[in-house]
Order: sequence, then structure tokens, then C-alpha cells
Amino acid sequence: MKKTYIVESMFNNMRIDRWIRKKIEPIPQSLIEKSLRNGKIKLNNKIVKSSFKVKSKDIIDIYSFKYKKFIIEKKKILQSNSIIKSNEDLIIDDNEDFVVLNKSSGIPVQGGTKSKKNIVDIFSQSKIFANSKPFLVHRLDKDTSGVFIIGKHRKAAQLLTSLFRLRMVHKTYLAICHGELHKDKGVWDNFLLRYENNKPIYEKAKTLFKVLDKNSNCSLVQMNPVTGRKHQLRKQLHMIGHPIYGDKKYYLNTNKQYKEKKLLLHSYKIKFMINNKKFTYKALLPEYFKKILKIKRLNYSNS
Repeated sequence: MKKTYIVESMFNNMRIDRWIRKKIEPIPQSLIEKSLRNGKIKLNNKIVKSSFKVKSKDIIDIYSFKYKKFIIEKKKILQSNSIIKSNEDLIIDDNEDFVVLNKSSGIPVQGGTKSKKNIVDIFSQSKIFANSKPFLVHRLDKDTSGVFIIGKHRKAAQLLTSLFRLRMVHKTYLAICHGELHKDKGVWDNFLLRYENNKPIYEKAKTLFKVLDKNSNCSLVQMNPVTGRKHQLRKQLHMIGHPIYGDKKYYLNTNKQYKEKKLLLHSYKIKFMINNKKFTYKALLPEYFKKILKIKRLNYSNS
């Protein structure tokens, strides 16, 4: 089955991916690019890239494009209480350059994982990105909740990415970990191991930490990472023998730490500056996090 469209003059010089979202449906960018590569979408009977700009009277053919099924699946995701009630519930701030979200635990920020329920696909359908597409500027683990930023156009995304790379974005995380940390504050400054093509690579990692409350069973820790290594906070707490509750990857075999359903790690606050203007964003703690604080008898004034 094929549907044919003729580009109107009002869409002259518009990118083909934007034309599709504007004229057809707010389809996820990943699906558009895949369809273009596979020849399911053709421009003047030719395969083109998503960045190709259409012209007036161009002919666009769409072959067996199952976007409706895809959108129905995404709507189910948005309506699922186990994921998020709606994308609007996640929004902390929305301006002309970027969107700030309070990401739920369990949602990956991009594709490439076994799950299809990722933030990029969900928000690419939103009216917020009707004339653009979501640009990732940093990462947040699938199971970590809290402040997450998405660029709304390439220029803003490049600037924000640079700020993160140059360590000009100050991040604050909260975690509930096993056991009582003996030092109330300090610095974790060590090397973390990762593998690339089976080759071991050691990367320097630095984090400032402060214990907000503790007892003989657990501790509530505030962490400010200076570097941004993969799984940095989770690895560092595991290395000192105090892994985070709910961490199914970094835990001690002597404890049943993986029994918690959710990882109790939350990106609480982000601060940065653009053109001498200060930006500070906080993400409220999830209800399950506050529930564990109460169960573990840990006090946190801003919870």
C-alpha cells in the first residue's frame, strides 16, 4: 500500500523529517530515519536522509508505513501508571531552548536498550517538539530518576553539551545506601574500571559527598559528581562497601540488596549558567523514595 503526497509551497526548504511530523503525524525521529533508510519513505522516488530539504511540488511516497500502530503503542505507554501518566506530568520547565524533566525510574533516555519505552520517542510525539526534535545533551541511567534536560534545537543542544563536557553543570544526587557511612563528608577520588572491546580501561572519577542522615542499617547520602563516568556514583558506593538500595548490578553478595524494586538514586538538582543567567532546577523525590526514607527512619527536610 502506498500513499503519495505533493509538497506545498508553504513547506519549501523544510527538512523531510519535519515535514513528515508536520504534515502526517508527530512520528518519533527514530522511526522516520529507519523508514527513510529502508525506502519505506521516498522523495521523488529516491532514498534521502532525514536532513534533506524538500521543495515545492516534490513528490513523497510512503510505502506500508505503520506509524499509526507505533503511535497507539506509545499512547499506551503514556497512559500506563507503571511508567508515567503523561509527558506533561514530567515537565519542570519548558522554554524556547530546552525542556527540563523529572524523569521517572525505569525509563531509558534513548534507544539502544531492550526496552522501546524511551524518553526521546515519547517526547518526539509531544507538541513541544512539533517543529523540531529532541536533542540529548547528557545521560541519566534508566533506573535513576530526577532532573533531565533535552535540547529543543541544535544550537542549544551543542551549548548544553559543551557545558556538561566542560564540567560547568553542577549536579546533586541523593541516594539511600546500605550500612552506616563512617565519614560524614569527604571526597571519593579514584579510578573506575570499564571495558571497551574486552580491553580494560581505567578512568579517574571524583565525587564530593555528604551524609545527610544515617543509622546502623543505612545512610542517606548527597553526592556532587565532579566527573561524569558511567555508573560513577553506583560504582563508588559499591567500592566502599555501601551499595545503593535497589541496585541490581552493583551489590554485595552477602546482602539481599537487590530485593528493592527500584534503584534509590535520584538526580535532585542541576545548576548552570548561560550568558550570565543562572539556571537552577530541582526534581521532587518520587513517592517510593520518600516511603523508603520513612521505613528506614531517615530524615530529609526537603523530601
